[in-house]
Amino acid sequence: MAETPGFEEKSDNELVALTLQNQDHFLHLMRRYERRLLSYIMRISGLSFDEAQDVLQDVFIKAYQNLNSFNQELKFSSWIYRIAHNQTISQFRKNKARPQSIGLEVNDQVLNNLSDGFDVNIHVDRHFLKAHVSDVLASLDEKYREILVLRFFEEKDYKEISDILKKPMGTVAALLNRAKTKFRQQLESQNEIK
Repeated sequence: MAETPGFEEKSDNELVALTLQNQDHFLHLMRRYERRLLSYIMRISGLSFDEAQDVLQDVFIKAYQNLNSFNQELKFSSWIYRIAHNQTISQFRKNKARPQSIGLEVNDQVLNNLSDGFDVNIHVDRHFLKAHVSDVLASLDEKYREILVLRFFEEKDYKEISDILKKPMGTVAALLNRAKTKFRQQLESQNEIK
């Protein structure tokens, strides 16, 4: 494959245009999104690493096959996350089983996002939060878990979440508020059991 000098500096839309001219450039988009999408798939699905890689491969195949229909007015990241969302849901339907655990890495940045977004410092200590985030998220309905992951782990803004989930921004805001309430309730009930 011919290397594109400075492809790291190119925008997603520039890489899409290059890929439409020469399919070899799709590899640059894959490299840019591979880790983020794999983490996202594992965070919302509870799939094993190997299963998540299979889903990711399907995501890239779908993205490549549909690249001509990509709307340049949207963010490419929102578009490819939407494909990842759909492929993950499709995998759920194939498995017909709810995940038992969620593959989350709760680093300090995620912990700060959650603490700020939920104002949980008042009710729950940070150590407990870090230890139980995965369990709490796994216990939530998929619609709540996914919106929390998008907002606090993937750090997507409301517009991007709206594009990914194909829901109006007002619905995203309401769903996020309900998800935060459910998360807080579940976290506080687990903290009481502690």
